[in-house]
Amino acid sequence: MAPPESDSVEPVTPAGRLFLLPEMNTIIHCAIGVKNKLDIDSTRSAIKNSLMLKHPRFCSLLVRDKNGREHWKKTDIDVDQHFIIVNKKTCTDDVDKVVNEYIADLSVSTPLDMNKPLWEVHVMLEQKCVIMRIHHALGDGISLMSMFLASCRTASDPEAIPTLVTGRRPDYGKEGKQKDWRGVILRVLKMVWFGIAFSLEFVLRFLWVSDKKTVISGGDGVELWPRKLATAKFMIEDMKTVKEAVPNATINDVLFGVISSGLSRYLDHRSPKALKEGQQITGMAMVNLREQLSMQDLSEMLKNNSGSQSRWGNRFGFILLPVFYRKSDVNPLQHVGRAKTMIDRKKKSSEGHFTYHIGHLAMALLGPKVNKTLRFSYLMVLVYAYI
Repeated sequence: MAPPESDSVEPVTPAGRLFLLPEMNTIIHCAIGVKNKLDIDSTRSAIKNSLMLKHPRFCSLLVRDKNGREHWKKTDIDVDQHFIIVNKKTCTDDVDKVVNEYIADLSVSTPLDMNKPLWEVHVMLEQKCVIMRIHHALGDGISLMSMFLASCRTASDPEAIPTLVTGRRPDYGKEGKQKDWRGVILRVLKMVWFGIAFSLEFVLRFLWVSDKKTVISGGDGVELWPRKLATAKFMIEDMKTVKEAVPNATINDVLFGVISSGLSRYLDHRSPKALKEGQQITGMAMVNLREQLSMQDLSEMLKNNSGSQSRWGNRFGFILLPVFYRKSDVNPLQHVGRAKTMIDRKKKSSEGHFTYHIGHLAMALLGPKVNKTLRFSYLMVLVYAYI
């Protein structure tokens, strides 16, 4: 393409350039199920009049200048090119299975067309489901969900925007009083200690350290292997019951405990003699680095691209989440307890901020050739962690 004009383009951020790499090409798939049959004309009209089409990123093409540098260039939108109707009739009543198979196929064999803005809306009529495909270079989950929420209205009042519950719980001590200065000092010391320890661990795993191979480890070309999505449903009441059994646990602790217990049981079933008790399997999770936003903050984020916390784009870091193999006869609540201890330490550290700033600076300051090598290495860490 011809070099873009300076007054009609916006440079792609370093994080956006990472997600646009051919080796990565990260696309977000969001499936939204509805109760009633979808009306095609109403859905198309809602998209045409939504905030999404008023945001520059969703109305821009990805172009490259003569130096190969990526930019966003404004263009006219034809909604019909982004609105895809899927009339897929099946002989099964398992809607989750049909939707999962469709998304799995999209994620491998159907990249987004680079000749139009990088988003699509797939409407599965028979399954009463809408699948939004949005390239990760357009924004992170908080930005995109903020846009989606700001486009919604409450059922009781069609003109009212849904409200958000904001604010954090105060940090209380054992007697119910807020911690004094000694508690603050102790908390700062823990933050520094865990921050250094976890950041050093991240660097070592990035450069050298790796887990031992297991039956769930991938091989060469794992990013091109066939995909399969599976849906697991948990009753929130059941998760709350488990949460109450472990002092001060959260729903996230319970969820990670379920993952840890389930993974240990699977490995125990597949290769019980090949693993040692306590063997580590390292995962990776993205963490949001934005402050908790109010609806006013969301509006500012959509209106402009300025400000530190309300800036549109990708603002997240990574943290390592190790899972330790345990024999299947271990009390499952022990997995929740270990998850709580580990996640509490992660919350006290600055690992997410460290990984965000290191990655951002490296991709922004290093040249294209070095960047390509660095990004590919970074990609390998991500692929390895998600296996």
